[in-house]
Amino acid sequence: MAIIRFAGEEDAENLLEIYGKYIKTPVTFECSLPSAEEFRRRIRDISSEYPWLVLEEGGRAAGYAYAHRLKEREAYRWDAELSVYLSPEYPGRGLGKRLYGALLELLALQNIRAAYACITAPNPRSEGLHRALGFSDTGRWPKAGYKDGAWHDVIWLVKELAPAESEPAPFLPVGQLGREKVQSVLQKFGAE
Repeated sequence: MAIIRFAGEEDAENLLEIYGKYIKTPVTFECSLPSAEEFRRRIRDISSEYPWLVLEEGGRAAGYAYAHRLKEREAYRWDAELSVYLSPEYPGRGLGKRLYGALLELLALQNIRAAYACITAPNPRSEGLHRALGFSDTGRWPKAGYKDGAWHDVIWLVKELAPAESEPAPFLPVGQLGREKVQSVLQKFGAE
């Protein structure tokens, strides 16, 4: 049985174990694994406004996804950038779709208008996941990052969650969404 829940600082070591499997690849442009304390800080800081979700299967973290502000300037308030990491032991089972499904619904409830993803190219699995969920290409940054002795391109994708209105509803931090709404979303995507 799989469940999706919010991450807490106590999840840092388990999530670092998943993230650590990508550190020596160009999937992330981070070149060394952060400390558990740094990861706890990231979870705490991001979770103060945005969802950071964990998918557990059999009581064990199988993957996680989170959103954060796209850019710091005020006018970007209605945009979010997403990240998802799955343990390589769980390929092709739709876990990424479930995590992202819950994340995107929560972001829509927060009045986020557009969700963005930045993917190192090529990455067929991640590109396929995003396109299957309705993300479309917005651009490519050639040779944007140097890692493991090579230059890597990144592609940017976007999914509109709401129409661009003349006056958007205010951004709501995740903690203001209401327990009932949040639990409904998490159960919807966590149930098998």
